Amino acid sequence: MPFDHFDFIAPFYARVSYSALDKMRELAGLPTQGRLLDLGGGTGRVAAALRDDVDEIVIADISMGMLKQTHRPTLEPVCSYSESLPFPDDFFERVIMVDALHHVVDQPASAREMFRVLKPGGRIVIEEPDINTFAVKLIALAEKLLLMRSRFLSPLRIASLFPAGKTNVVSEDSSAWVIVSK
Repeated sequence: MPFDHFDFIAPFYARVSYSALDKMRELAGLPTQGRLLDLGGGTGRVAAALRDDVDEIVIADISMGMLKQTHRPTLEPVCSYSESLPFPDDFFERVIMVDALHHVVDQPASAREMFRVLKPGGRIVIEEPDINTFAVKLIALAEKLLLMRSRFLSPLRIASLFPAGKTNVVSEDSSAWVIVSK
């Protein structure tokens, strides 16, 4: 079995603060009623900060080490691949993915699943390091050297994974947010 980087860093990662919380709230249209899916949400560090902004939060991640660090019972952890989510169609009002898309194996399949589980009128917000910046190119190189199988996409390439006319891209410093409406 290959080394799981995420199980290893889980105890430390839960302590890392999330600095773009106000930006995430704004772009995700929070607060709102209903369910939020934090896909690739790991320890729930972002979801925990948004807990009072929605009725229910589900964290889906493939790393059991990360999910074991979630704050229960306020956050519901679900072990799942992003490419085949165990939720019905049109189930969530909001879907967020923070710093995780470059780690999934099949990015187009993950995008299709995010859109499938999103309710009409809902919103997806994907925050990713912007590979167009020099700093992120260095991060991408470091992750390759650590054998993390990361595959960074440009913000416009991420947007192209979703139906035309449904996306907006916001870039700031070395981060990019892709906002998808359904």
